[in-house]
Amino acid sequence: MQDFRRLADEIAADIAAGRLRPGDRLPPQRTYARGRRIAPSTAIRVYGELVRRGLVVGEVGRGTFVRAAPAEHGASAPPGTALTEATGGAPVNLELNYPVVAGQSELMARELAALARPDVLAVATRPTAPDGTPEARAAAAAVLARNGWTPCPERILFAGNGRQAIAGALSALVPPGGRLGVETLTYPLVKTIAERLGAVLVPIATDAEGIRPDALATAHRTAALSAVYVQPTLHNPLAVTAGAARRAAVAEVLESTGLVAVEDTTWAFLAPDAPAPLVAHAPERALLVDSLSKRLAPGLTVGYLVPPAAYREALARALRSGGWSAAGFALAAATRWSGTGVVEAVVAAKRADAAARHRLVRQVLGGFDISTDPRAYFCWWRLPAPWRAETFVAAAAERGVAVTPGSAFASGARSAPDAVRIGLASPPEEELARALRQLAALAS
Repeated sequence: MQDFRRLADEIAADIAAGRLRPGDRLPPQRTYARGRRIAPSTAIRVYGELVRRGLVVGEVGRGTFVRAAPAEHGASAPPGTALTEATGGAPVNLELNYPVVAGQSELMARELAALARPDVLAVATRPTAPDGTPEARAAAAAVLARNGWTPCPERILFAGNGRQAIAGALSALVPPGGRLGVETLTYPLVKTIAERLGAVLVPIATDAEGIRPDALATAHRTAALSAVYVQPTLHNPLAVTAGAARRAAVAEVLESTGLVAVEDTTWAFLAPDAPAPLVAHAPERALLVDSLSKRLAPGLTVGYLVPPAAYREALARALRSGGWSAAGFALAAATRWSGTGVVEAVVAAKRADAAARHRLVRQVLGGFDISTDPRAYFCWWRLPAPWRAETFVAAAAERGVAVTPGSAFASGARSAPDAVRIGLASPPEEELARALRQLAALAS
């Protein structure tokens, strides 16, 4: 018998004996390989064999989990430990969260036709600098303007997408070994970027309005932070929004400490009545990042950065060195979409779509502990006892529904709650309704 199969047998035995329970996460393959002193390629084969046997399930970006075995016919199982039989139906992914509304492709395509002219295309396919063109900066300023605040066009920089904008910002602000303050629950990609930069994540306490100014000041006094990453509007995953007074209080901390905040406003387009962004209160201490990915589509998009004047050149260098500058064609497309009403039309449709999807959430999950905002495209579900988040995720996967466990958002090792985030944007409404009913039945 080949060695990888013997190793798979050992893990299978642990599962059969209950030493590994449904929903338990196996160690990352590299960690497992080091612990067993085997080649990484052998670890891949071990995990692959376990998948083949139906004992574990791999979730992209999260890891490998022990599958919950279907209950025998007529048997009952306590919630949080075993599953009823899978109910079938096409899989529904509520982890991905990219909204699409009827007619948006037609609107986008109409404006792209002008870019197909050879003379226009010749210009659009040239290399671009991080600061784009005057026309692109003016169009971006109009897209980003909100509640009396409009960014200075000359400060705006462009990245390939919102994720690259965040990576460029953190790369410029946080040196290797530097401390990055984040909310206790934060955007998972920020955790990945921080790890690659060699930065140390510092969880900052939050409340119903997001990050607490006193906790931020205390964390910086304890050991200096290089920067802080925040989501003041429709925080992902909690969907909370800070009021104007809270933003002003955070800005005071930034000014008094000399800290710079990276303000992520990716989802803020869904909340037109939200207060002006943090950068409006502290223009020299806050760096705004945003993108067209959620407003329009992720496959052809740009990311925006509005840095303080003192940090603009460092940001531009980071974008150039990381290969994160926007592509010329995407920038030309974004400029046309922004200047011809396409962005405004699609955004209005997505706001109405998000509200409709929230009506489904209220109808199906209204009896559970759900935190959300009727304008958001996601909700945060604190699971009923005795469910553990990882077990629930595995159980939901057996029923053909993918959701994200709270651990994906936890910025500290001890802060992972027994909760899941449900993305509402990607599937058609009828599929979303079916998936929500599956989850409600599973949790009941």
